[in-house]
Formats: sequence, structure tokens, C-alpha cells
Amino acid sequence: MLHETRFRVRYAETDQMGVVYYANYLVWMEIGRAEYCRAAGIRYKDMESNDGVRLAVVHAQCRYLHPARYDQEIAVETHVSRANRRMVEFQYRIRDAQTQQELAAGETRHIFLGPDMKPLKLPEKYYAFFGIAPATG
Repeated sequence: MLHETRFRVRYAETDQMGVVYYANYLVWMEIGRAEYCRAAGIRYKDMESNDGVRLAVVHAQCRYLHPARYDQEIAVETHVSRANRRMVEFQYRIRDAQTQQELAAGETRHIFLGPDMKPLKLPEKYYAFFGIAPATG
């Protein structure tokens, strides 16, 4: 599944040069990830409160290609590139929503943790949301 989230660059997200401050792209990836999950039928909040599952970032990468500027409409495309019972990896493509110019690309890798902050196996009821094949045998 590929999900697209759109929004406009806010003035507070820009730096003195008038371009989006680099760390905001990671925030945009988080927005894309949360909206991807919501569109897939799950909410982080419910995973945490109902099943004690947390997604901890263990790797984040962003490649910056072109600057984004104030009031520009941004599209963040998000999809799961890899997943298993212990981790999930998301990929992102950030582009200008009007011109389709790619502004940045990135990925984040997450491990599943319990309330005790120790790694755990993802409950099977979430497998389909992340594209994980059910356990056999």
C-alpha cells in the first residue's frame, strides 16, 4: 500500500534562508507514517493502549534533493518497504504536490517494544497492516 499525505509548509518550519529547516523533513516523515497507519486501519494510540506495542525508531535517513519553501504544498508518499514480527521499515518520498519535483527521500526503521521498553514480537492481528505473512505451522 502507498499512502499520500498533503499539507502546506508553515512559516515556522523555515530557516533564515527561507527554506525548510532540515530536521522538519523527519517530522514530515512521522506525519506520513501516522497517516499511512491510520489509512491502513490502525492507530499508534490504539496499539499502545490496547496491546502495549510501541514503535521505536532505530534508524532514520533522509536524502535532501531540492529545498522546500514557505506555503509550498507538500506531498509525502509513504509505504512499508520491509517488515517482520520484530521490525518495520518505512520509505518516504517528499515532493512538491503541484510540480511533482522530488524534494527529499528517506526511510525509518522501527522495532516493536513493549511497555517495559524491551523488544517484543508484534501481535499477529497487526501482521496484515504491515504486510507480514501469517505464521504457519
